[in-house]
Amino acid sequence: MKSGILLINLGTPQSQHEEDVRVYLRQFLSDPYVIDIPALFRWLLLHLIILPRRPKKSAAAYRSIWTEQGSPLLFNSQALTVNAQELLGENYQLALGMRYGMPSIASAVAKLRDCSRLIILPLFPQYSLAATQTAIEQAKTVAKTCWSEDNIHVIKAFYDAPGYISAQAKLIATTLAKHPIEQLIFSYHGLPQRQVKKICDASDICKLSHGCLHIGIANKDCYRAQCFATSKALANMLRLHDGQYITTFQSRLAGTRWLSPYTDKHLISIAAKGIKNIAVVCPSFVVDCLETLEEIGIRAREQWQQLGGENLYLIPCLNDNASWLVDIILK
Repeated sequence: MKSGILLINLGTPQSQHEEDVRVYLRQFLSDPYVIDIPALFRWLLLHLIILPRRPKKSAAAYRSIWTEQGSPLLFNSQALTVNAQELLGENYQLALGMRYGMPSIASAVAKLRDCSRLIILPLFPQYSLAATQTAIEQAKTVAKTCWSEDNIHVIKAFYDAPGYISAQAKLIATTLAKHPIEQLIFSYHGLPQRQVKKICDASDICKLSHGCLHIGIANKDCYRAQCFATSKALANMLRLHDGQYITTFQSRLAGTRWLSPYTDKHLISIAAKGIKNIAVVCPSFVVDCLETLEEIGIRAREQWQQLGGENLYLIPCLNDNASWLVDIILK
């Protein structure tokens, strides 16, 4: 019997049009793991503040990266799934589901229902409640109708998996070989600090002001610690010293404290030092999407040039390269 592999990514609107973006945002931001405040306040925030304003702005951002193939997150995830299937062969069956939007997790599970066991693999290298845990719980809710608990295996994170680190390092090395830079920025998706404190038992030693020196029992599921661990593993493989790279966090929203240092604020500080050429890689994403292509590739690059910088090189995500994924599945 085949083993079923359920790959899960976050999701994307069906189109770049404002109404489809509104539908997507409503589903995404209604998740209590994403906006982790009491239900009444979440509903008020979403329906009175976010949905009346944000869909128009977000639709414009999606239009700037939309292609003839559609959403980059979707077609890159699909290509990754196809290539992984080819590498794994007939003993495995893969299906892709999105936590929000289409194809749904339920539709992906339906394709795998004849498999003897199920491996759930959210495509988020670093574990978080807002992405990983909500995807796992949704997948388990659907999967339990087809498999017993003993036949469901979950891969929660792969932030330091050798195959993932090696594949990402090769992409980075290719850019560094072509373009001389003065600093490499590892930019991760941000989270509100309160979400990290919910899951990390190391609050007595973690002040969220510097990178975690190591990962142990107390902080084994800490998103921020895992981000710094990814950066360190990549820097070691690339033989970078501390002054050549930094870990930052992007995509923050107003109203609460988010993980820092902030990517956009860091650009201001290094521009003031006279740095002109930088590269940015986003290791919390395995495929290129709005946050990499628009937020960094367009907005951050424009900011950098306005600050007097010369070149901001966006290093692509792994996209359809499936070798690292196969290594994780076969581990």
